[in-house]
Amino acid sequence: MQNRTFFTGLFFILAVVFVWSAVKPHDYFTWVLEVLPVVIALPVLLATYKSFPLTRLIYGLILAHAIILMVGGHYTYAEVPAFNWLRDTFDLSRNYYDRVGHLAQGFIPAMIAREILIRKNVVKRGAWLFFIVCCICLSISAVYEFVEWWVAVGSGTAAEAFLGTQGDVWDTQWDMFIALMGAIVAQLLMRKWHDKQLMKM
Repeated sequence: MQNRTFFTGLFFILAVVFVWSAVKPHDYFTWVLEVLPVVIALPVLLATYKSFPLTRLIYGLILAHAIILMVGGHYTYAEVPAFNWLRDTFDLSRNYYDRVGHLAQGFIPAMIAREILIRKNVVKRGAWLFFIVCCICLSISAVYEFVEWWVAVGSGTAAEAFLGTQGDVWDTQWDMFIALMGAIVAQLLMRKWHDKQLMKM
């Protein structure tokens, strides 16, 4: 009963934000590109729930990542209003919502990878687990940058909002570095909480 209430709540939040995100986004091309990972992940999570259910912590983090993607899809990462306000108020050089997105791109996959590696007995807890999780997240970030490149080449200027470089020639490097920092921070901050939930599985 508790599980049903928990997952019903997660699904309700996801559905509400998804519908909001889809209503009059900045442009639908960018919206589709940004929200596509959510659309792909949901059926995968549903299909694997019985055979390999994840901890509640991981499901909650996945929802948080999905919300970040859907907000970015609605406004584009360079035009999220709250971060425009921060930019203008504190005289920042750019809208930093995309940095939040790339931090999450390291933070959440790090915890997912950690759970899978531990539960499948791929590697024991310790320095090697920490290192391999970081490598996995950095690889995911690099592949995402490849996808951005391919979309830009294939669609030309139509992908500008998806790229979100905001004039920074080092944007790709920053994105991968921030994702790596997210992976490191996630493991340092959430290791004990995650281990407690794993023990209950």
